[in-house]
Amino acid sequence: MSNRFDNIGMRPADILLPKGCDMTKWAVVACDQFTSQPSYWEEVERLVGDAPSTLRLILPELRLNDADVDEQIAAINGSMTRYLEEGLFETYPQSIFYIERTQSDGTVRHGLVAAVDLEQYDYTPGSGSLIRATEGTVLERIPPRVRVRKDAPIELPHVMLLIDDPERTCIEPITAGRDGMEQLYDFDLMMGGGHLRCWKLTSEQMDLLAGALEVLASGEAMERKYGLAGAAPLLFAVGDGNHSLATAKTCYENWKKVTPEDQWGSLPARYALVEIVNLHDEALQFEAIHRVLFGVSPEEVLAAFRAAYPNAYEGRGEGHTIEMVWEGEDRFLTVPDPKVQLAVGTLQSFLDQYCGDHGCQVDYIHGEDVTRELGGKAGNMGFLLPAMGKDQLFKTVMADGVLPRKTFSMGHAEDKRYYVEGRKIK
Repeated sequence: MSNRFDNIGMRPADILLPKGCDMTKWAVVACDQFTSQPSYWEEVERLVGDAPSTLRLILPELRLNDADVDEQIAAINGSMTRYLEEGLFETYPQSIFYIERTQSDGTVRHGLVAAVDLEQYDYTPGSGSLIRATEGTVLERIPPRVRVRKDAPIELPHVMLLIDDPERTCIEPITAGRDGMEQLYDFDLMMGGGHLRCWKLTSEQMDLLAGALEVLASGEAMERKYGLAGAAPLLFAVGDGNHSLATAKTCYENWKKVTPEDQWGSLPARYALVEIVNLHDEALQFEAIHRVLFGVSPEEVLAAFRAAYPNAYEGRGEGHTIEMVWEGEDRFLTVPDPKVQLAVGTLQSFLDQYCGDHGCQVDYIHGEDVTRELGGKAGNMGFLLPAMGKDQLFKTVMADGVLPRKTFSMGHAEDKRYYVEGRKIK
């Protein structure tokens, strides 16, 4: 196998899969989904029953603040240890998996499961690392997650990383060759999650993948795609699960403090298992996330917006155009010559300042109709934003550091990654 993986921040891993299990009961959705719907997780509990399941190995985030959370975490670590001792897992040494996920709308998302090097990941805004966050990381969200991971003997990934591969040189050749690969699983996901299939890459396919990713990370590719000569290459951008990846990074940094430097490379915690998806996969759709202010005077908000952007004018035009709706009104304002890449950045900068000064509440809304309905109520004001184009993601992260929070949504909750594969981290 090529040693070129050393240059691209990812590598094969010793991947764990359960054997002799009902895979539909084994796989559950990412822990950060359905956080306001306990009935969802109650139904998952009913479906799983006493069967082996990743439900026993993860902590749904709606339970992070439970009074008995420490006992729940201890039970999770106990289940991990028991599954390992009972021989529940089969290990696939130094492997990369290719997966096909049939989503709730029938489209198929194509991905790779592999390990990434946390030495080459940085969530700090403006980082020049090979693997970067796309949105700001809320540092307060990391410690509770560290409590779950720090004593865990294995990890199960729900992180999704994106590559910007418009010429489809990395994942798609593997798709074309799947009929000659070893298939590992093929099953329906519970709770409307669609279907999942998986194959194991051959050594030759892994070599070709390493070469294609190396080209994708080259300076020539950065200049060709983004017009940024000499820029630090960005190969992997976090699409989902940034706080989970940041948690893995924090745990690794903690291990480094008690480990001689010449042993850092052999720490299992140095790597994290992820799914890698091409940004240009047709099944991957970006949807705008809109904003609604509550308990405000829309005319005062409008005046403050104009004061913040004195060159803004009413109507659509060149620059960043934002639609504003409130009771009986629907207007467009355009900010010419914006200082950031995206309209959401122009708006969010203003909203952060205004809400900080006036103490008003802002909510982030999926769906144009809901935004219009809420924004049109007395004392409210809605802001409708254009969806971010896929071609803007990497260039914006490279130019602006990170996207404004809640810039885009990537698929429905039931289409998020389900836990299936694992890896030892101790």
